[in-house]
Amino acid sequence: MPWRGRFYPSPILPHQLCYVRCMKYYPIFLDLQTRPCLVIGGGTVAERKVGSLLQANAQVTVISPTCTSQLGAWAANGMITLHQRLYCSGDLQDFSVVFAATNDEILHEKIAFEAKKAGILLNVVDRPALCSFIVPAIVSRGDLTLAISTGGTSPALAKKIRQTLEQHFGPEYDLALRLLARVRERVARTGLSAEERQRLFTALADSPLLDYLRERQTDKLNALLRETLGESCTLEDLGFSF
Repeated sequence: MPWRGRFYPSPILPHQLCYVRCMKYYPIFLDLQTRPCLVIGGGTVAERKVGSLLQANAQVTVISPTCTSQLGAWAANGMITLHQRLYCSGDLQDFSVVFAATNDEILHEKIAFEAKKAGILLNVVDRPALCSFIVPAIVSRGDLTLAISTGGTSPALAKKIRQTLEQHFGPEYDLALRLLARVRERVARTGLSAEERQRLFTALADSPLLDYLRERQTDKLNALLRETLGESCTLEDLGFSF
């Protein structure tokens, strides 16, 4: 099968041409805090989409004649806006991001046409050809987020990769980021140069920090902090606890 792509000058050998495959999707993390987002559909898939949007602190509206009990509860608690009716042309107006999660393929095509015309970001569940963006499989450990995508070609493989990563990246990574955030606050008050700060954080990242956190080895963590940051630095001094 031919490999579709474009020719670009090689950065290594300018006198040659390198055949580079064009990226289909651009990986990006969106700040949806207080952004108006629309979910069309009221089933379990729509519920999962709404749940993830609420975690991102988005302002969520749902349009569906029926909905799950959880969607109804969120609406009753004022966490989402719920319109229990069919989708109508023009409903996309004023929304930043739209998810379509219904069983109506004709409706999905209609929504995709209107979203493209309006320049609105749209994800249609299990229909990458209608999407302007796709949602990756996610591994989340506190502030650490790992996103896996197969470009929409194999969600099953993306799920398998996610499960593999979940086994490797445990809760110690969340603890590490929480601890390093406290360390960063302390270091910011020391007056160290950017180069010295970088050297310090690199040393911590390359240390057995994750192992100590995984095994809750408080004594070894305190010894590491004293060695890296000074004798007065301990978990207690940083206000950190498991």
